[in-house]
Amino acid sequence: MKYTGNIIKYGDNVDTDVIIPARYLNTSDPKELASHCMEDIDKSFTGRVRSGDIIAAGTNFGCGSSREHAPIAIKASGISLVIAKSFARIFYRNAINIGLAIVECPEAAEEISEGDIVEADMDSGIIRNMTTGKEYRTEPFPEFIQKIIENGGLMQSAADGAI
Repeated sequence: MKYTGNIIKYGDNVDTDVIIPARYLNTSDPKELASHCMEDIDKSFTGRVRSGDIIAAGTNFGCGSSREHAPIAIKASGISLVIAKSFARIFYRNAINIGLAIVECPEAAEEISEGDIVEADMDSGIIRNMTTGKEYRTEPFPEFIQKIIENGGLMQSAADGAI
């Protein structure tokens, strides 16, 4: 799996309440959730995010409530991958379950800047900042997790017989 996109950068402790504010949890429609993604932390997000973009963030990304709405909103907004120093454990699991690619790489998350173009090869675990030329290494996902992400999430993977 390869991802190439423009970086949108956030700091530490981005919680699920700013990823998708609680006032929008009365829907599970991915497009509706995406239309409000990040609005309490970044009013410009929905107007500038493009399909394939990548989020780079600090520590504890996705902390807070254990709602699966947060990774659904991110994925439906067009984000292809989230690179962070670390993820809240329940967000990490929810992201995999819905097929949102995520990876922990502290050095890349720290050094990559807003607007950089990044290519991430999740088969090899190599993240390349195409803007600066710097390369980072991370642990690739095991094959079964890659299949879940490729198939659009755990439920879709099970329905397709991929897992």
